[in-house]
Amino acid sequence: MPVPIIETCRKRKRKPKLYNLQRFGEEEFPVNRNGTFRDNIRGFLRDFAEVEEYNIRGMPVWCTLLNHETKNSVIPLYTVEEDVVRSSEPYCDHCRCTGWSNHFVSKRKYHFIIPNDTEWNMHLEDDVFDLQTHLLHGLIHTNGFGHLICVNGLEGGSKYLCGREIVDLWDRICTNLGARMITVEDLSKKRSLDLRLLHGVAYGHSWFGRWGYNFCRGSYGVTRNDYENAIELLGSLEIDQIEFDFSEHTQFNEIKKIFRYYREMSEGNLKTFRDLLRFMLIIKSHAPHKLHAAPPPPFSTDSPHKKRSNRLFLKKSDVLENEKSQGYKSYATVAANLGSRWPVRRLEYAAEVIVESLKEMKAVKKNGMTRQDVRDAARLNIGDTGLLDYVLKSMNNVVVGNILVRRYVDPRTRILHYTIQELDDETKLIEPKKEPVLDLIPLRVVTESSKPGADVHGDLVMLYTYVLLNYPEAESVRSATQAILDSKQFVKEWPLWDNNDRILRFVCRIDPSLIDLRTEQITELPPGELVTVSLQATVFDLKQAIEDTFRDTYCILTNFVVNEIDEVKGEDDDDRELLLGKLEPCSAITVRGFGIDLESKLKFQGGCDTWMVKCVCRAKDDDGERMISCDVCEVWQHTRCCGIDDSNTLPPLYVCSNCCEEFAEQQRKVLQPKYEFPNQDQMLLIEAADDYFGDDERCHGMMFPSESFLSGQFML
Repeated sequence: MPVPIIETCRKRKRKPKLYNLQRFGEEEFPVNRNGTFRDNIRGFLRDFAEVEEYNIRGMPVWCTLLNHETKNSVIPLYTVEEDVVRSSEPYCDHCRCTGWSNHFVSKRKYHFIIPNDTEWNMHLEDDVFDLQTHLLHGLIHTNGFGHLICVNGLEGGSKYLCGREIVDLWDRICTNLGARMITVEDLSKKRSLDLRLLHGVAYGHSWFGRWGYNFCRGSYGVTRNDYENAIELLGSLEIDQIEFDFSEHTQFNEIKKIFRYYREMSEGNLKTFRDLLRFMLIIKSHAPHKLHAAPPPPFSTDSPHKKRSNRLFLKKSDVLENEKSQGYKSYATVAANLGSRWPVRRLEYAAEVIVESLKEMKAVKKNGMTRQDVRDAARLNIGDTGLLDYVLKSMNNVVVGNILVRRYVDPRTRILHYTIQELDDETKLIEPKKEPVLDLIPLRVVTESSKPGADVHGDLVMLYTYVLLNYPEAESVRSATQAILDSKQFVKEWPLWDNNDRILRFVCRIDPSLIDLRTEQITELPPGELVTVSLQATVFDLKQAIEDTFRDTYCILTNFVVNEIDEVKGEDDDDRELLLGKLEPCSAITVRGFGIDLESKLKFQGGCDTWMVKCVCRAKDDDGERMISCDVCEVWQHTRCCGIDDSNTLPPLYVCSNCCEEFAEQQRKVLQPKYEFPNQDQMLLIEAADDYFGDDERCHGMMFPSESFLSGQFML
């Protein structure tokens, strides 16, 4: 039996206020809906959250208690304010993968987190932003643009909250706080089925589409038009045509039974594959659930320090013995599974440089090195600060060679430190768990006694596997399926304007000539910022509001001063004139001024690295998929497009097809026709490999087929 709600709150110093989970963000959420997110979030934290007695790396934490009446429990919703200027990761990877590399770096990020059931009575840890086990983790930048990072309902480990309830809560929070655009990477599954494919074909949108999330950006060069055409092609497949196409395959009888059963149940109303899937999903949603949710653990408002205090009094030998029994991961294994845009060999090299820096400082500093010290020391050998930040983020309880690297937060200064320890031969490493390989065909045993309708989910799995993933002799169907699976980024946009006639609202954008755009990554202007003023505001009031907004929101605009608004400039400029006669309400305006810190590294969310993406799939920016860079031109391409499977490790030397063709053409011009080699292309590759490896590592014995060189790329 769950503990009554009043019991969960009895141990608090003062009686906390509880908010209904199902209605939080509706009538009892009196924030200014006509205001901006940066203003509303301050009101939310002041009126609807209590500040916690601890912080995370110096970042304040607030908690809002949500009452789940049907479960008779209290759910903690944490809000963490991250100061970007002092953060170890100021840039946003989610913005970069979404296509928002051109956005200015906001001064603050707000994380909304509901931890896993088992962690309700504990403090948030320092690695809370990196975990994927939260029931909810959303992030919103100060400018109102944000990301839904993870949702874990019943399918993701929660014992009582379903995904629909979690996303409902998140959507109400975003709507009432004034979010402008929120993205989500849709990787949701229903057991073995990708919902973005299943729901896409059945309903024309992903599972998140019911909350208004639409196509944002596809991986591997998939465009909105490609996605919509793929949805239409698969959904419009006629059931009779599918039966005919499978008539000569072993799965024909099983598919025919499923089709006829559900067509008879619908009284002949099913014509297309979309009609069939939608009908089956409706039946499945009304079927009795076999899984019964266990009662959730009550959320205790008692201090987590009391529950964790035993750890502080353990003997050092007991701690070491406990750590030794758990084992540690090899960094080579960790790097291979990160899926980074950097090659695994570069990650491993950066880790080795960091370890060497820690070794050099160990004799001087016995208490380890701060993160900043480690970063500065490693920069003497590696100039890519983005790479260093990425590797430092992943180095905790990992082994590089025979050196164990750990990190901890100094409880006095709240600064992150790194330490190293030399391991003996008896210390074991955690081996990566081998995930079970699921054979797509068949996913269930088909027998004569199998009857359609007995297991609706099993019938869906059969159709999903055979029709969507393995349609016979139809490249167009398989290409459409892949295009939908490659479309993971979805976005919801809230309208900026409403019928409020008590305030004036404008979208203000800085004149492009004042911004130093880098053509390698930044090809579009940053989005305009929402500014509100009263009906009696003058031009001077608007300029002042724009300055306050930009200074409070973006790192490079801390000292920005507005001296001109393009839409109101003229011979008779007078800042004392009212706006109503000079500017149309709800319009976009362009401002000019000075004080932009163009030398700051915190300029664009895409970072300050000058790398370039140019893949054969038409992708020209990072989309979050695994990539490899050419060792000659340093251009990044998808490993899948280069013929490298995701399960394979990256080659130590890779030359793209363009560089190979240029190199071969140059050599053809240099070599005279009278000289003929037994295998000319093979000799060219050997020379290129020699140039790469040097005299110490020869590779003359390696054989390369000439056609692979001339047709595209070569890898060692």
